[in-house]
Amino acid sequence: MLEMLGAFAGGIGLFLLGMSLMTKGLMQAAGSSLRRILHAATRSPQCGLASGIGVTAVVQSSSAVTVATIGFVNAELMQLYAAAGTRTRGVRQS
Repeated sequence: MLEMLGAFAGGIGLFLLGMSLMTKGLMQAAGSSLRRILHAATRSPQCGLASGIGVTAVVQSSSAVTVATIGFVNAELMQLYAAAGTRTRGVRQS
C-alpha cells in the first residue's frame, strides 16, 4: 500500500514538473504569431470546439491536447474561459 502511494506521489510530481517546464518554455517561445493563432482558433466557442476536435484528430491524443491547453492557460497565452469554451474572447491581448 505504501509503495503504491509513493508511486502515485511520484507520478503527480513528474506531471507537475513537466507542466512547469512546458509553461516556462511556452512563455519564452510564444510570440505574437502564436497569440494570433490561438485567438483565431478560439474566437468563438464553436471555433474552439472545431479547433479542438481537429487538433485532437491530427495528434490522435486527447491527453496531449488537454495538457497543451492547460499549458497555454498557465502561460497566459489563452484565458481559462476560452479553454473551457464559455465566452467569445480567447487570447489575452498584450
